[in-house]
Amino acid sequence: MSYQFLQLEQQDQVAYIWLNRPELHNAFNTIVIEELHACFNTLNNRDDIRVVVLAGRGKSFSAGADLNWMKQAGQASSAENEADALKLAEMLHALATLKQPTIARVHGVAFGGGMGLASACDICIASHEAKFATSEVRLGLAPSTISPYVIRAIGERQASRYFLTAERISAIEAKQIGLAHEVTDAEHLDQKVQDVIDALLLGGPHAQAASKQLIQMVSKQPMSDVLLQQTAHHIAQVRHGAEAKEGLNAFLNKQQPAWISNSNNNN
Repeated sequence: MSYQFLQLEQQDQVAYIWLNRPELHNAFNTIVIEELHACFNTLNNRDDIRVVVLAGRGKSFSAGADLNWMKQAGQASSAENEADALKLAEMLHALATLKQPTIARVHGVAFGGGMGLASACDICIASHEAKFATSEVRLGLAPSTISPYVIRAIGERQASRYFLTAERISAIEAKQIGLAHEVTDAEHLDQKVQDVIDALLLGGPHAQAASKQLIQMVSKQPMSDVLLQQTAHHIAQVRHGAEAKEGLNAFLNKQQPAWISNSNNNN
């Protein structure tokens, strides 16, 4: 599948999605959003892809929304405006619910929707020069569609500050507040991403998909009999699967499970 503003590369079991609008710091417009959504849906149906890395060409990860596109959307009718915003919300949801583990490789700026992309990924690895911001209020806007993922990443208390001030967040601060998992020098960014990929490939793909679903299921829920039942049902279903049986047998027999053996054979 060809894209106008994306590059999709596959290296063994890893898919790299490169935002490719460097002259505009990989800002969103309708086409970028549609292409990202289509790409995520395609990868979600690919059993040969184990990890998805989201990155940006040029000097930035993503500066967020293209302001000309946002201006045009604001001048449209209320129904058209809402339909346009829903496309962005659905794209972010497709990223957040991908069955594969996702890594945001962040360098340069990740502002507005760019910070939303980084937050919607499971793991965020940033270079020291990276900067984040929910910059919407300085444009008279609100970080509406990205808010579920940013709040999930940094919590309500930190969101109360950064949603309202739109302050720039350094990479070190991003790690301190839970947005970035790792911060490294620019020259070591790809190696740090590879280290995390290597760790992810040791896990069972179905188990990882189930673990992602588990986080969504239990997050913010109070401890209750219903939650106990849900988690018991979840592990029972996972444990009954072929992958769990393979993994347990391999461990007890001091062998590598099939998903690791297959990965080694592909290298």
